[in-house]
Amino acid sequence: MKQNTLLFLAAAALISVSACTKKTVAQTPKSDPTPVASAPATTPTRAPRSSGSASTPSQPRQQASAPRQMTPAEREALNAKLARLEDALFDYDKATIRDDARTRLHDDVGVIRDILANYPSQKLLIEGHADERGSEEYNMALGDRRAKAAEEFLASMGISNSQLQIVSYGKDRPVCTDKTEDCWQKNRRAHLTAAP
Repeated sequence: MKQNTLLFLAAAALISVSACTKKTVAQTPKSDPTPVASAPATTPTRAPRSSGSASTPSQPRQQASAPRQMTPAEREALNAKLARLEDALFDYDKATIRDDARTRLHDDVGVIRDILANYPSQKLLIEGHADERGSEEYNMALGDRRAKAAEEFLASMGISNSQLQIVSYGKDRPVCTDKTEDCWQKNRRAHLTAAP
């Protein structure tokens, strides 16, 4: 009997302890019809655009935005500027920059700098060309050497190599098709155009 009494008292103590730890739900008084405003949901705030100054703990540094793409009108204006540049011409079977080619490229540097400053993501393509004489393979290699010579000259004038690309077309894209020395001279050239 003592055992049953002890068991009964232990059960009563457990029930009373658990009853004391029950959570009570706050009830809104029914006499107050004013709705309770809830706290506004927190949304992540966007950091202001970087002004170029060093970042502070309250203002994280923004990632660089993607380079701006040219509009069709800007691309047309760029191609018009490049079309006015004169080609650097080369002697027969040579890839060295002649004096007249040096002068032409030197005169073009200001225009090239302006283009690349306005469109830092734009690359310029230096095409190397040859006349029709010689094999396809030989003229491709010669065109490549001519394009590289023009690239090296422009780099020596301060144009960034990262914005220049070269390609050789050998004898595949002549500007003149007559079989004369004057025509062949026009085809032995380095030509600047906008990279796609």
